[in-house]
Amino acid sequence: MESTEKFTTSKEVIAFLAETFPKCFSIEGEALPLKIGIFQDLAQRLDDEERVSKTLLRSALRHYTNSWRYLYSIKEGAHRVDLDGEKGEAIEKEHSDHAQKQLEESKAKAAEKRKAKLAQQPKRSEKRQFNRPKGEKPANSTQPEAKRGTKPKNNRPNTTPPAKLTEDDMKQGTRVTVKLGKEPMPAAITEIAKDGIHVQLDTGMVVKVKADALRLARSKRS
Repeated sequence: MESTEKFTTSKEVIAFLAETFPKCFSIEGEALPLKIGIFQDLAQRLDDEERVSKTLLRSALRHYTNSWRYLYSIKEGAHRVDLDGEKGEAIEKEHSDHAQKQLEESKAKAAEKRKAKLAQQPKRSEKRQFNRPKGEKPANSTQPEAKRGTKPKNNRPNTTPPAKLTEDDMKQGTRVTVKLGKEPMPAAITEIAKDGIHVQLDTGMVVKVKADALRLARSKRS
């Protein structure tokens, strides 16, 4: 008899999605770019599935589309797939560049965490370093650290800020930008709720934000 116990973690939901929709989701190897609006398709197909709540489904989808292997799959010209593995629209350069930027930022954060963790660990050679002659460098010098952070900043030209959303704009399908990091990300409104607005980024990730965090996109899709 099939278990009806509800899933409690994103990892469990992702494993379930990979088993239920193997032509769309996977837990290892190369990931496939997901169709924009995949959450609505999942909510409809899993309407009778008692083990998956919509809240946890959103969280799992956000976790999946924010993974390094998924972001790596967002390449210009590659085709997005639906739940049955059918190819859809091709990925535009703007979406590919944005996913690559997310990937680089995520890897940089992971590197900083590893660096901070290593800094907290006591070094066995600390006592010996106090007795080194002047001018002699320790074996584990900070030379690798000096190489990091030398990448020149990408100075983008100033542009006119996009307009805030009006009441008429607060509807499903409106193309917007949402501030989740250093720069606004392109997205589309998928659901208007009392506690916030659900939007889906062009990378496939679904997030819930306040209306103040949204701005109208410069060009809308019909």
